[in-house]
Amino acid sequence: MSTVTPNSPHSPQPMWPGHGLTVADAMDPCDYQIADDNTVDQANDILRGAGVEYLLVRDHDGRCEGLVTRTGLHSFLTRSWYTERTTIGVTAHQRGPFAWPTMGLALAAVAMRIKHLAVWPVVDEDGYILGVLTEDRATGLLAVAPAA
Repeated sequence: MSTVTPNSPHSPQPMWPGHGLTVADAMDPCDYQIADDNTVDQANDILRGAGVEYLLVRDHDGRCEGLVTRTGLHSFLTRSWYTERTTIGVTAHQRGPFAWPTMGLALAAVAMRIKHLAVWPVVDEDGYILGVLTEDRATGLLAVAPAA
């Protein structure tokens, strides 16, 4: 017998006023990822070279481990010898839980506000990266969504 827990991606979503949109409707692909055993120096090279503010972090199995930002790496970048030896996996970076594509967009927007997240990884049932939800995209879509 299968049970659905409140934290399950299959949980029925509460009816938020007027918004039948889900995270899948608003998520964007994320082209920039890094393995958790790569170094801070390597992450910084990707961030600067690609001109992006964040990278999704994958574990050794390829599942989403979190998200690292330029700001989050700043303290490690002040000492060059440290950045060459420190792996992303040991840095303090945004970790789960993550958004699911079936999660209601209004609920995700509330969670992002509470957690002070500008970007939230979206994963499948097995924890593999599907994309990202940005605060700007979520609030923009919710602002134009018709009321139920």
